[in-house]
Amino acid sequence: MLHPHQGFLSRLTNGILPVVSLASLLLGGAALASGGEHAAGAHEALTPNAPVLFHVGPLPVTNSMVLMWVVSAVIILVAHLATRNIKDTPEGLQNFVEWIVESLRNFLESVIGRDLTAQTFWFFASAFIFILTANWFGLLPGVGTIGWGIPDAEGNLNHISEPLFRGANADLNMTLAMSIVFFASWIFWALKANGLGGFLMHIFGPRGESKGVLKLLMIVVFLSVGVLEVVSIMFRPVSLSFRLYGNVFAGETMLEAMAGLVKPLAPIIPIPFYFLELLVGFVQSLVFMLLTAVFTLLICDHGDGHDDAHAAHEGDAH
Repeated sequence: MLHPHQGFLSRLTNGILPVVSLASLLLGGAALASGGEHAAGAHEALTPNAPVLFHVGPLPVTNSMVLMWVVSAVIILVAHLATRNIKDTPEGLQNFVEWIVESLRNFLESVIGRDLTAQTFWFFASAFIFILTANWFGLLPGVGTIGWGIPDAEGNLNHISEPLFRGANADLNMTLAMSIVFFASWIFWALKANGLGGFLMHIFGPRGESKGVLKLLMIVVFLSVGVLEVVSIMFRPVSLSFRLYGNVFAGETMLEAMAGLVKPLAPIIPIPFYFLELLVGFVQSLVFMLLTAVFTLLICDHGDGHDDAHAAHEGDAH
């Protein structure tokens, strides 16, 4: 059971702020490298790169960044409203937010253990809440349908080439920024749990007991395996970012295609697919949180994390 008077939700809000702020900074830098504005009306479908709406000094601001700021502001506002008048017996918005937080914490404890959850919950919960909110905000009316375009010869605007809002996670800059934040946090947690020597031994060290020539052979084998493990670790931010980006971008492209299938029925045809995208948005948020949590468990767990967690749960039950 959560204890509201300990300010747990306030600490969660403080966890969301650095993740969102750093992701915003990385996103801006990545947007500089990803290219500038594309010609309006050059494509009749959702473009892979987010159009640049304006510049703040040298920083280009894309429509996905605008929606990211809106989502961040909504999350922070909800957390503030839920914690501004904390009661021992929660009700209303406080009760709802505490239910979300407690459910996430219990779920993570069952996966990675209580001790590791206590250290890393700020990131995993923040990532899940932010990704889920951003995915669902991308489905709101007006996102992708309000903006600028080039009218046809008859003066009709058939395609919005530069929408004011775009799904935040439909921009590879956003998903890559979150993955880089996780990668930096993962390295910190790994070094904190194992130290530099333990970290290297975890990757390159031989397993099992062996002697003589067999031991030398095992050292060579596990050094080779360690090199492959390093390559796998370096690709984790790429795979995490492309998995989330690909699913969200594909969903938005599908909705746009369904809306343009039969113009008179444009508001009706996509409706069943909206429900599918609600589910996909939740699943992808959960997948991102679970993968990052499991990656962290694999490097930080010493074989007793789950035992301690289950023993603590059994003790609470008794």
